[in-house]
Amino acid sequence: MMGRSWDIRSRATLAPLTSANRARRPTSVKQVRIHGPGDVRVDDVDEAEPGPRDAIVRVAACGICGSDVGYVKLGGIAGPSPAPVPLGHELSGVVTRAGSDVRDLAPGTRVVLNPMAAGNAIGNGSAQGGFTSELLVPNAADGGVLFPIPDSLGFDAAALAEPLGVGMQAVNRVSVSRGDKVAIFGAGPIGLMSLATLRFRGIDDVVVIDLSDVRLEVARTMGARATVNPGREDPWARLEELHGTGDWLGNPAPGSDAYIEASGAAVVLTGIIGRAKANARVAIVALHREPIPVSFLLVMSKQLTLAGSMCYPDDYTEMIDVLTQVDLTPIITHRFPLERFGEAFAVARDSSAGAKVLIEVNTDAD
Repeated sequence: MMGRSWDIRSRATLAPLTSANRARRPTSVKQVRIHGPGDVRVDDVDEAEPGPRDAIVRVAACGICGSDVGYVKLGGIAGPSPAPVPLGHELSGVVTRAGSDVRDLAPGTRVVLNPMAAGNAIGNGSAQGGFTSELLVPNAADGGVLFPIPDSLGFDAAALAEPLGVGMQAVNRVSVSRGDKVAIFGAGPIGLMSLATLRFRGIDDVVVIDLSDVRLEVARTMGARATVNPGREDPWARLEELHGTGDWLGNPAPGSDAYIEASGAAVVLTGIIGRAKANARVAIVALHREPIPVSFLLVMSKQLTLAGSMCYPDDYTEMIDVLTQVDLTPIITHRFPLERFGEAFAVARDSSAGAKVLIEVNTDAD
């Protein structure tokens, strides 16, 4: 289990690649991999060599995602795997080498990654994962995989591009416009990134609901109109106070126009369907692994819109634009070096401990 099989050694950051030191580059690199349910380790693995269509990225920072926590619990992407599974997909870094077919990504280019582009599924079941000092990025020549970032954007902030994209897509799925009232259930990184997107687009009336006071404080810092801890007060009564009341067949309901379900709690989703006003829109971005009974009589009679949300907007660079204009780093509540991944992961598993946990891999990546 956790802590049983750690192979943790002192970090040796990679020197800049030059003709003088190329021969001294290590033949192995550190990589976080899942070995079974609850068993995640920092391993030494062979250094990868890029093919003509691939690139090598020296990872600067990589965030721990809620899906990473789920993968470790399961022992793999959908359960135990016969081979170790690399972990990590929210990353920024610098291209150090590129294959002959890779254009516009010269060594030294600062980048963020779309982990799902070109069928790569980096950190999501493939042979590559972002919690490593050097990452092989297959199919970089396809475009839409690695995106240059400006020098003004720090690597910590840039590593938020992927979770920002997930939160942004959830907002896109409910077609929110100025003047709408929105309730976000779940103030984890994705709920907070949905909040950031809404505020960036001029949506002022956003209420965030979560059981963690630490996360709710971050939500207030990021512009939530109000926050609600359902451990202390009824969120539905509070939403009626804040958003007014709508109507369904003569019954009062919160006046919220749209909901973003980012909590992953079944009771929240069924509660939204039961309590939402007529014509409300709901984006479901949380990972619900177990089936949930849904009253489609309510969905039909209220004319609710239920929209699943996964991955990112079509334009991946939209997240980079937001990150260059707005400081979203308050969402990063914890930072750890790669060799302390065990400590970092323990924090990430505790939903009350903080928001985004970031692994700083090569702090001298530039």
